[in-house]
Amino acid sequence: MKMNSVIKTIPFRSAIRHSSLMKNTPIVIALFLAVIFTSCKSDDSVTCVTCSAPQTLDFVLCEEGDGNASVNGENTGTPYDLYLQDLLEDGANCGG
Repeated sequence: MKMNSVIKTIPFRSAIRHSSLMKNTPIVIALFLAVIFTSCKSDDSVTCVTCSAPQTLDFVLCEEGDGNASVNGENTGTPYDLYLQDLLEDGANCGG
């Protein structure tokens, strides 16, 4: 008779473990999503160089997170690489 009682309790125990797993699933999913969203947030970094030109005062040129150039904190709406290329062609010295 003892063997039957042991066999009958096994499904109940696995049901308890399954229930505990189901209760923790939303927490695990929330933690996973939080890690993904916070790791992507660092992509908005800004890199800057100081530029000088004979016809202007020194200014700060930055590449914004969206890829545009900003001058002294104001977004130009122009891609950084194009803006920098034009500055260098006009005789500006940037970052070096």
